[in-house]
Amino acid sequence: MRALDGVSVGIEERRFTAIMGPSGSGKSTLMHLLAGLDTPTSGRVFLGDTELTSLSDRQLTTLRRQQVGFVFQAFNLLPTLTARQNVRLPLDLAGSRVDEAWERTVVEGLGLADRLGHRPGELSGGQQQRVALARALVTRPAVIFADEPTGALDSVTGAEVLALLRRSVDEWGQTVVMVTHDAGAAAVADRVLLLADGQVAGDLVDPDLDRVVGAVRGLGRA
Repeated sequence: MRALDGVSVGIEERRFTAIMGPSGSGKSTLMHLLAGLDTPTSGRVFLGDTELTSLSDRQLTTLRRQQVGFVFQAFNLLPTLTARQNVRLPLDLAGSRVDEAWERTVVEGLGLADRLGHRPGELSGGQQQRVALARALVTRPAVIFADEPTGALDSVTGAEVLALLRRSVDEWGQTVVMVTHDAGAAAVADRVLLLADGQVAGDLVDPDLDRVVGAVRGLGRA
């Protein structure tokens, strides 16, 4: 069985795209291919003008470090580092200098200015996800991939994180691609790609909650 079968999609920059579909539909596989985490058995993947499928493992690692940001359901923060050290980790790994003005913009915009000296265990789940988002933004990547970013959060905190992702697109010109099973979360996006059985089954532009819910129900009936 093919995880993805004949999928051809383009993701617009400076837009918020959500990917939805039932379990096993291929949405995580699609995100991993777009992010250069997996290599397709056939076909090609581009990030901007760069063909990911032509790069070596070392080149892919460098590209991901410089041009891709990740936000995960489980936060993936290092518990022994402070929030500031976690935010700066991708820059440290790349040997890059910190743009302190941009870092300050991100940290203050995410409401973390008074939490930078705290370790993850001293932060709430919502604060930890804000640190993860700041870490993804600090390198000014070409695209941020968010994998169920609200899955471990309560509804109020999850809505705050979605609002911050939305703001990163609208105010900071970021590109965000989010995998989610939550119709309410998807409705925050500019576009919703629906997958079923490894194929694109729908494409909603400027969605609202009712349209997303209706489209997901349609997938279930199909």
